[in-house]
Amino acid sequence: MPLIKVQTSIAPDAAAIATLLKTLSAQLAQHTKKPETYVMTLFEANIAMTFGGTTEAVCYVEVKSVGTMSPAQTLAMSQDFCQTISAAIAVPPERIYIEFADAKGYQWGWNGATFG
Repeated sequence: MPLIKVQTSIAPDAAAIATLLKTLSAQLAQHTKKPETYVMTLFEANIAMTFGGTTEAVCYVEVKSVGTMSPAQTLAMSQDFCQTISAAIAVPPERIYIEFADAKGYQWGWNGATFG
């Protein structure tokens, strides 16, 4: 159900990526109050990107989950995820965009079925 996808213009080492993905997985489960066994994390590195007209280190993050995320939840997630990502791969928080998207259960498939 919950998914966090990080795309970045830099290419961190594999150990940093693995640690980041595990941390984000636990954080996303906590924020969405869903079992971590359903959380998926994804990392795409070395993508050609610009932000603010420059090619300095940047991240685009997508967070999707079945159900509705409240404004308080997305604010808390934005704070946590920006801090976590910045600390792990040295992209400044002001160069991280996060998109939050609610999904209806019938629009999310898993194990040959859907959640709706």
